[in-house]
Amino acid sequence: MNTIRVIGLGAGDLDQLPFGVYKSLKQATELYVRTADHPVLSELAQEGISWTSFDEVYEKHDAFEPVYQEIADTLIALSAQQPVMYAVPGHPLVAEQTVQHLVAAEKEGRCRLSIEGGQSFLDAIFGALRIDPIEGFQLLDGTALHSDDVNMAQHVLIAQVYDSFSASEVKLALMEKYPEDYPVTIVTAAGSAGELLKSVPLYELDRSTEVNNLTTIYVPPVEAQLDRIKEWQTFRAIIATLRGPDGCPWDREQTHESLRPYLLEEAHELLQAIDEQDDEAIAEELGDVLLQVFLHAQIGQDNGYFQLEDVLASISSKMIRRHPHVFGDVKVGGADEVVANWESIKAQEKPATASLLDGQQRFSSALETSYNYQKKAAEAGFTWPDADGAWNKFQEEWQEFQQEAAKGTKERQLDEFGDLLFTLVNIARFYGLSPEQAMIQANSKFRKRFGHVEKRVTEGTGKFSDYTLEQLDQYWNEAKALARKED
Repeated sequence: MNTIRVIGLGAGDLDQLPFGVYKSLKQATELYVRTADHPVLSELAQEGISWTSFDEVYEKHDAFEPVYQEIADTLIALSAQQPVMYAVPGHPLVAEQTVQHLVAAEKEGRCRLSIEGGQSFLDAIFGALRIDPIEGFQLLDGTALHSDDVNMAQHVLIAQVYDSFSASEVKLALMEKYPEDYPVTIVTAAGSAGELLKSVPLYELDRSTEVNNLTTIYVPPVEAQLDRIKEWQTFRAIIATLRGPDGCPWDREQTHESLRPYLLEEAHELLQAIDEQDDEAIAEELGDVLLQVFLHAQIGQDNGYFQLEDVLASISSKMIRRHPHVFGDVKVGGADEVVANWESIKAQEKPATASLLDGQQRFSSALETSYNYQKKAAEAGFTWPDADGAWNKFQEEWQEFQQEAAKGTKERQLDEFGDLLFTLVNIARFYGLSPEQAMIQANSKFRKRFGHVEKRVTEGTGKFSDYTLEQLDQYWNEAKALARKED
């Protein structure tokens, strides 16, 4: 196994190339380069030095990853026959994916490497932009950039922006966080005689200047935290400030218990927005629900019991454990099998309880509690074989309630009415319906139709007392007819 000798060509021109690297290139009998598009190679060509480039490999693939893998595989195959010298732009271990593939192959025993430096383009970039990396910086790959990768509080350097297409992809990713007119700097050939810096608004990034393999995009940090409102850290800091010594008196007073009604309210408002298919309202209501989550997490941190990271770790590990067909090697045949696996894994995780109904109570909703109780009992076999049994039970409870309604005490009437509601919930279960959602929809329907009645009264005398029940009922039927037309 012969050695693959990897050499860095540096970030600039021949004058910046270390003398030792220059001598090695001059003495090379067989030199391979990732790309011939580099100022050092242009100058070496004038001195009669030749090489074989892998530029043609780029034409064979639609993405960069297979290009880098093929180059590495080719070099490994060549090294089985002879020693290989391979030259790359910059430093071999900075933003050079082909070398990372070679390093991985070396760990697997498939090749042997010797890596020699060349000036990293980072040194030249820091000098050109006059920035100190100790302030915090990110080096990101422009061919695989996601907005989640970007920390707006740091100096952001985006390498591997080769052409207008990759510049456009980088622009779109950045605009998910930054304003469209945020200033960015296009740095080309940093440290060389042809060094060029051009600052443009973000939206012009892909049409302002020609970019090439010596181009790096610089995004300066957003200094004010309240201007970084699309980052999780900012929202967390806002909540911590509100709960802090100089924050809001109301927020400081809240506890897990005091916030319960607000969480319920926000959840119901989100469900309403979903029912209305209002995307803007859904986004807003999701934010209100998220506020409750962050408040509870901050209270946990303030009390010293848990913090947001514990919440994230808990739900992330749960999703991984309960999706072995995604994160493991389990095979499933469909959604029903996924649910069965979920319940099986959940049962293994939960400690044994004294009753099947333990943990099924929902303090926020008696309807949901009733539904959960009956569902658990049914899973154990305590149910009718079909909906006919539930309907018969409903008729029985209906008659008992009518009897008590006619002559019974309030306590007995309440008891029998509860039994009646309980059977209705069971009927809903047989038909796969959520009684809670049904009640939400019924309330929403009533509100809309009664709103129409109010509108008609307002258009008339403005007083409900001036109308008979028959007239009001006519307005109600108008509302029903309008709703059917909309449907």
